[in-house]
Amino acid sequence: MTVKTVVAGASSCYTTVRVDGFPLAYRPTSPPAWAQVSVSGAAAHIAKVQAALGCDVRLCTVVGQDVAGEVIRSELGRAGLLGTGVVASECSSPGIVLVDGNGRRMGLPYLSPVDRFAYPFAVLREQARDADLLVLTNARFVRPLVAPAAALGIPIAVDVHLIADLDDEYDRPWLERAQIVFSSHELLPGPYEAWISGVFARYRQCEMVGIGLGPGGALLGLRGGTLIRVAAAPPPEVVNTSGAGDALFATFLAEWLREGCPVAALQGAVLHSGWKIGHPLPATVSLPPGRLDALRESAPPATRVGRWDR
Repeated sequence: MTVKTVVAGASSCYTTVRVDGFPLAYRPTSPPAWAQVSVSGAAAHIAKVQAALGCDVRLCTVVGQDVAGEVIRSELGRAGLLGTGVVASECSSPGIVLVDGNGRRMGLPYLSPVDRFAYPFAVLREQARDADLLVLTNARFVRPLVAPAAALGIPIAVDVHLIADLDDEYDRPWLERAQIVFSSHELLPGPYEAWISGVFARYRQCEMVGIGLGPGGALLGLRGGTLIRVAAAPPPEVVNTSGAGDALFATFLAEWLREGCPVAALQGAVLHSGWKIGHPLPATVSLPPGRLDALRESAPPATRVGRWDR
C-alpha cells in the first residue's frame, strides 16, 4: 500500500555559495570556488525526500509569479510535486546558503514574501483527503492552519528546529497538536532525556519525540519509555550540511510509515541524512527505498535502545 502524506510549508529558490571560512573577511570582489542554484526550503526538501522514498506526496506551498517562482515551479514539476496544493502568490521566497570547506553552512532565508500569505485551508483540507500523515512545517503561513488541520483527525508531524522552551509561544500550536515532534539539539536545555520527558508530560497527544544531534546522530523517545539512539554515519567528506535535519525528519517519517519500526526508521534516517551531506546540494539528491535498504544492510550505524524514563 502506498503511503500518502501532505507536506505544508515553504519552497524557496536558493543560491549556495562556497566560502573560504567563517567569519567572512570583507573583500569588494570574492569569486567563490563554486556556486549553484537549487530549490529547497523545508517543505520542498521534505516532499522530495518522501517522494523519492515511494510516498504519494501532496505538497501545500506558496510560489510567486516571478523569476524565482519560475525556477521553483520547474523543479517541483520535475519532481512530480507541482499539484493543486501549490498556490500562486505575488512573490517567491529566495535565499542564500554560505558553505565553508568543512561543510558548515550559514543559511540566509528570505521568507517575508510567503510569511504574509494567507494559505487557503480549503486547499489543505482537499489535499489531506485519505492522507496517512500531515507534515506541517513551522513556517509562519502554516501556523493558522494547524488548529483546523488537527480537527481532520489525521496524525500531525512537525520539526520545530531550534527550540529551547517547552512553552515556546510561536511553536505552541504545533506542540499542542502534533503526534510526532522533532527538533534540533542545538538550543535544548539540560539532558535530552529530560526534554523528551517534558514534552510527553506537557503534550499528552505526542507519541514520539525525535532530536537531531548533528555529528552525534539522533535520538528518538517513544511515549512508553523507549529511547533509541543511532550514531552518526558521515560520508567520506562532509561537503554541505544544509537541510540535514529536514532529511532526517522526512526519512524517518517515510520509513516509519512504510515499515512500522521506529528503530529501523531512525537508522535509515541517519544514514540518508549522512549520505546527503556528502553532496554540494543535499536537497537535490535522495535515495530510493531499495538503495536506502542496501545502505542500511551494508553499513548499519551503531544503535542503542534503552529508556528515557530512568
